[in-house]
Amino acid sequence: MRLLPRSAFARTVALIAGVLLINQLVSYVMVGLYVVKPSMQQISSVVARQVQGILVLDTWLQQSERARAEHQQLVQDYTAATGVLPLSELEAVKRGLQQTSRYNFLSAQMSELLQADTEVRISQGDVYRVWIKTAAIPDYWLVIDLDKFDEARFSPLLFYLGLIGLLSIFGGMLFTTWQNRPLKALEAAAKRIGRGEYPDQLKEAGSTEVVAVTRAFNQMTEGVRQLEQDRALLMAGVSHDLRTPLTRIRLATEMMPPDEDYLAESIINDIDDMNAIIDQFIDYVRIDTVADNERNNLNYLVEEVVGHSPENWHSKIEVIYTEVPDVAVRAISIKRVLQNLLENAERYGNGRVLIETGYDQSRQRVWFKVCDNGPGIPAKQVAKVIQPFTQGDTARAAKGSGLGLAIVKRIVERHQGRVVFSTSQRLGGLCIRVELPAVV
Repeated sequence: MRLLPRSAFARTVALIAGVLLINQLVSYVMVGLYVVKPSMQQISSVVARQVQGILVLDTWLQQSERARAEHQQLVQDYTAATGVLPLSELEAVKRGLQQTSRYNFLSAQMSELLQADTEVRISQGDVYRVWIKTAAIPDYWLVIDLDKFDEARFSPLLFYLGLIGLLSIFGGMLFTTWQNRPLKALEAAAKRIGRGEYPDQLKEAGSTEVVAVTRAFNQMTEGVRQLEQDRALLMAGVSHDLRTPLTRIRLATEMMPPDEDYLAESIINDIDDMNAIIDQFIDYVRIDTVADNERNNLNYLVEEVVGHSPENWHSKIEVIYTEVPDVAVRAISIKRVLQNLLENAERYGNGRVLIETGYDQSRQRVWFKVCDNGPGIPAKQVAKVIQPFTQGDTARAAKGSGLGLAIVKRIVERHQGRVVFSTSQRLGGLCIRVELPAVV
């Protein structure tokens, strides 16, 4: 299981988010230690001084000989001036003591400042109230209203931290998108070249490293295009030059005496094989473009190829059609694929060929497969036999140019499809499945 993302975009965003998260945590801790905590300590110190004043006043009143009414009036004047209201346990319960929350941090600070065991509670509402009960005055709760205290004063800090985080991540995403856009274009162009297409020159944009890679890719693309054109021109010239002497040989053969008909027939067969090999060379170097594609129904193409199969074939061909959507293909190229697969099945099978068509709706792929009852191709030899001018040891004979399956693979990949080799469950021989994107 991978924890790290794979793409450069995701990795960059994850790095920015991780660094930002650490920065936010450190900032929050620093603000708590050096801003919030000192402020709370100052508030506790001020409240403690007020409580100490009440303790001093209570001690003085107990030692003085003033009248009780005078004592009460003095207490009322002092509490009104300081904002500290003494309440008995019963009065405190009536005023909402049960709805308060105990704060251990403030209780510990207050106990240290008053040198006595002290409990601090806070009630939240329209007005914040601090409830203090100290061992120095065990029968009373001292209530202090904090009219100016509002938790909203801390919200800007959280808001700014969140805003900085969002802006940083958004900026990182924009930067990464700008950095990766040329790489995405480079990837798409490389895939097109792999399918045999040649895109226009890519725009050289982005960082200096990306510009250098793009420039090198453009040079490579131009070199590959020129090489492909030279190869096609060379093959066309060689094919044309070969057909002329082959035609002369054929004419000379047809003029041979009747008693040498067996030799003439052998020469003509060899000439036909050479012409077929030349046709395969031309098909292999042919460049199919998207502009050549048209909407075609695969069932009609299969029916046309099967209907024009040579009469001297000994294999029995069975076709199972399924209703399929159209595909955007070059009809002559796909028919060449079908013809090559049928020729292989006729050549290496044992008299039975099965063709099926179908549609994979989940993947939006139209497919057909050609199966035979021959010896098949071992899985370890599949990668070998689809290479140009390569033949398998047991699955293929020496006859042919070794381009049949290579042409199939080349044409299908240029149509953004794929070729799958397997064993036929019904016939037991080789089964080749060709998948093409559907036009929905």
